[in-house]
Amino acid sequence: MIKFRTMKIDTPQMHSNDLQNPNYYITSVGRILRKFSLDELPQIIHVISGKMSLVGPRPSLENQNLLIEKRNSLGILKIKPGITGLAQINGRDEITLDEKVEFDYEYTKKQSMLLDLKILLKTISVVSKTKGLKH
Repeated sequence: MIKFRTMKIDTPQMHSNDLQNPNYYITSVGRILRKFSLDELPQIIHVISGKMSLVGPRPSLENQNLLIEKRNSLGILKIKPGITGLAQINGRDEITLDEKVEFDYEYTKKQSMLLDLKILLKTISVVSKTKGLKH
């Protein structure tokens, strides 16, 4: 997945929420990019190429085995990942892994153009208010 680099080069390969002191690893420019989710913009290339959608479950890191396993058991991995989704507008970093999976599953059951439009509009509000971000 293409993203702007926001973490220092020596950062361990794991989700930033799992790091002991994530703020130590985030660069000063990275802090700004993350605050307004600008680090996600390069993913538009994946949307244009058809590998991703604007809305869908957020892609997982390769080492997020539990998340991948839970999503796979519910058929969530059968749909394209998205830049934003129900989990992002309902808590982002503040919700548990199980809650993320529940939102992803709900999206797979209710997927529609109208729901996508609602999620995109709500994303603008959530991102502009920097809601739900830990760092």
